Order: sequence, then C-alpha cells, then structure tokens
Amino acid sequence: MHEWMADNSHTPHIVVDTSFENVCVPAEHIKDGKIILNISGSAAHNLQLSNEAVSFRARFGGVPFDVWVPMRSILGIYARETGQGMIFSHGAEVVTPEKARQDINETHSRPHLTIVK
Repeated sequence: MHEWMADNSHTPHIVVDTSFENVCVPAEHIKDGKIILNISGSAAHNLQLSNEAVSFRARFGGVPFDVWVPMRSILGIYARETGQGMIFSHGAEVVTPEKARQDINETHSRPHLTIVK
C-alpha cells in the first residue's frame, strides 16, 4: 500500500495504537491513545518497513525523533489526499491452511440433491 500510494503521488499516513508495548513516538502528539504518522519519503527519513516494525526519523515541531512502531500496533494506512486506504483487523483469528481444511471438512457433510418442480 505504501509503495502504491507513493507511486501515485499520494502521501501515505499510518494510524498507530500507542497502547501497544514498545511503541516509540513523541508522547505530546498522541491523541486518544493514537497517533497519525506521515510516512512519505519527504517526512520519514531512513524509512524501514519490515514484517516486525516500521521505523524512521522525523521532525515533530522541528525536533528530530526516532520513531519505532511494531506492526501489530498499526491500525491502518491511508492516503492524505483521498482518505482511501486499508484498516487492519486486530484480534481476528489467524487461519492457517490446516485450520481452513479442518473447518471445511467439519462443515461439509455427504452431498444431497433435492428435486424441485
């Protein structure tokens, strides 16, 4: 999503739930337990996106700050210009291929046909 937004000249922002452990953001910019961060190339210097976390250096009120947010704390990403993006579901059950096969096997019984006239 980040790359697509940047390719389309949009400004990507992430919404972070700051109640998660190890979130490192400037406390004075947190509102209602959340913070919105501009992760565009011009705002987020040395941006690192991994499966574990998002990290970068940014200025907040002119003061440099090293930001680090674990992926599980990110609630969503959206483009500032359009407001379009993606909200991430927290607390949803992770379905493994084995669990999916088990669920399919449990819900499917012997097939049956009914004649409708």
